[in-house]
Amino acid sequence: MNITKEQIDELNAVVKVAISKDDYQDNVEKILRDYRKQANIPGFRKGQVPMGLIKKQYGKAVLVDEVNKLLQDNLNKYLTEEKLDVLGNPLPKQQDNFDWDNDNLDFEFELGLAPSFDVQIKTKKAVIQYKIVADKKMIEEQVDRIQKQYGKLVSKTEIGKSDEVTGTFINETEEIEHKSTVELDKIKSKKAIDALVGKKVGETVSLKTKGLFKEDYLLSSALGIDREKAEKLNIEVSLNIEEINEREPATLDQELFDKLFGKDNVKSEKELKEKIKEDSEKQFEQQSDQKLLNDVTEKLIENTKFDLPAEFLRKWIQVSGENPLSDDEAKEEFDKSEKGLRYQLIEGKIIQENNLQVQMDELKEFSKGFIKSQMAQYGHLDPKEEELENIAMRVMSNQDEVKRLSEQLMSQKLLDLFKEKANLKVKEVTYDDFVKEAYS
Repeated sequence: MNITKEQIDELNAVVKVAISKDDYQDNVEKILRDYRKQANIPGFRKGQVPMGLIKKQYGKAVLVDEVNKLLQDNLNKYLTEEKLDVLGNPLPKQQDNFDWDNDNLDFEFELGLAPSFDVQIKTKKAVIQYKIVADKKMIEEQVDRIQKQYGKLVSKTEIGKSDEVTGTFINETEEIEHKSTVELDKIKSKKAIDALVGKKVGETVSLKTKGLFKEDYLLSSALGIDREKAEKLNIEVSLNIEEINEREPATLDQELFDKLFGKDNVKSEKELKEKIKEDSEKQFEQQSDQKLLNDVTEKLIENTKFDLPAEFLRKWIQVSGENPLSDDEAKEEFDKSEKGLRYQLIEGKIIQENNLQVQMDELKEFSKGFIKSQMAQYGHLDPKEEELENIAMRVMSNQDEVKRLSEQLMSQKLLDLFKEKANLKVKEVTYDDFVKEAYS
C-alpha cells in the first residue's frame, strides 16, 4: 500500500491511496474459506461447496468490505503520523471508471485542513467585566421577603391591598376551574385591585386575564394552565373568594436568624443584611462570569482572522448527516455553524498554547464542589467527606457526566485565563442595571 498527499493550497489537499492485491488477498481468501465451511447451499454438503461458487456469490462483497477496512485503518494512521490537522472527515472523490476487478486499486480523498493563525487574548479595546453589587433597595426587598415568607397568616373578613386571597378561578368556555392563592401586591391591573379590595368571603369577582399580573408566569399558575396558553389568553374569569389572609411579617429576632443560617451565625439585623449582601453578590458572580466569558469569546472571534476550507466543509456537511442535503441546505447549515467552528479552533489553540488540561483528580474535586452546592440547596450544609467521596465516585463512573463536568471545568479554566490575560475594565453595577446593559 502506498499513500501520498498532494497539497492543493493551504487549506485543501488530496490524499491518494494505492492498494495492491497483496494488501488484501490473504484476508479475502481466509474469510471466503470460513464462508465455505459454514455455507448451506442446496445440492452440496456443508463444507463441500466449491470455492468457485463461494467466490461467485460472496467474493465481491468480501473484497469491498476488506478494502474499505484497509482504507479506514491506514488513512487514519497516515493522518496521525503526518500530524495533519483536518476539519471534518476525508471525503472520497468520485471515480467514474472505477473497476473492483482490477488487482491494483487507486483511491483519492479530499481533505479540509485547519488554518494556521495567531490568537491574541489581550485585545486593544477593553472588555467590560461586570461586578454586580447588591444595593440597599435590593437588600431591603430581600429582608421584606424573608419576613413575609416566615411570617404568620392572620384571617380577615375583608380584602385589603396587601392581603392574600384564596379562591377558585372559573371560565367554562376555556374549561378553567382552578383553586389558587393570589397576593394582591403581585397584581398589576388597577381595575382588578379596585374590584377585589373590600370584597368578602363568599363573593365573586370578575377579572380580565390580560395584564392581570406584574409577572406573566403568575397567570398560568393562578389558572392552572400551561404558560404558552396563558401568554395568548385574553378573557374574563370569575374568582370565587373562599379565604382572605393578611401575612403578618416575622420579627427579626435570633430565632429567625438561627432558622435561616444556623445557630448564632447571624446575631443582628445588621449582620442579616451583610449576609444577604454577601450571598447575593456570590450568586451574581456566576451571571457576570458567564457574561464575561461570552463577551471575550465574541471579541476573540471578531479579532482573530483566518480563512476556512469553506467549499470542502459545505461538501462534507452535505454528505455527513443521516440524510444527504441539497447544495442550498448544506450552504445554510455551514453559514449557521461557521461561527461555532471558528471559536472551536480558537479555543483549541488557546488550550494548547496555555497547556490547559483537565486532570482526573481535579475533575473529581470539581465534582465534589458541584455536589456540595447541590446538597446545600436542599438544606444539607455540612456533608461528610466520605459521603461526598462516594457520590463523586458514582458520578465519575458515568461517562456522560464526566464529559459534562470536564466541559464545565475547562470553561472555568478558560475564564480564569481570560481574567488574568484579557484586557478587562471592571464596572460596578446594580443587578437591575446589569440586566439592562447586558441583555437590552
